[in-house]
Amino acid sequence: MPTIAIVGAGPGLGLSIAKVFGGHGFDVALVSRSKDKLDTLAAELAEAGITAEGFPADVADSAQLATALEQAIARFGRIDVLEFSPHAGLTMTAPQDVTVDVLRQQIDSLLYGAVTAVQTVLPGMLEAGAGTLLFTTGGGALTPYPMLADANIAQAGQRNWALNLHNTLADQGIYTANVAINLMIGTEAPEGVPHRSPDDIALDYWNLHVSRDQAEHFIGN
Repeated sequence: MPTIAIVGAGPGLGLSIAKVFGGHGFDVALVSRSKDKLDTLAAELAEAGITAEGFPADVADSAQLATALEQAIARFGRIDVLEFSPHAGLTMTAPQDVTVDVLRQQIDSLLYGAVTAVQTVLPGMLEAGAGTLLFTTGGGALTPYPMLADANIAQAGQRNWALNLHNTLADQGIYTANVAINLMIGTEAPEGVPHRSPDDIALDYWNLHVSRDQAEHFIGN
């Protein structure tokens, strides 16, 4: 069976993506920091008839992340789809307040984490001549938000790299896309706040994987 690895798996969008792909016959490897939370997610997926297992790692720790994905590969075989959407925390940093120390957490998680994840799963994809790499960013990766300057920098770098991968790996059977989400993820939101449910958004990821026809997908109002 094919396998999707979800890096940054949580009870919102990550779980919804797992259910969509799992419902189409994928096994699911879940990666995030908390083993207990991963076990809870895996149990919920099991109740839906989906084979899933958690592999704990701090995405900001390259060695931990690589080990977790290597364990997932050993458990399920090669990773057919990588979905990368960790949350590095929001520090509400204005552009003039960005420092190396403030930025480091975002870069370590969102940019270096993405590079580590891809370098771990890509050899198997290249050997098979097929694979999908899906990256998730906020809308600030395209149009910066002044209060999220540190996250904007890291996500813009991640987006740039994703588009580069799309342009250079397509002829080897590897599809890459960046998904920029510029609204609130949830079934409810304050009045006037644009939002979509995670289950609805997750369908976009499946459609990208199947259609393989765009390097970037924008979700917003």
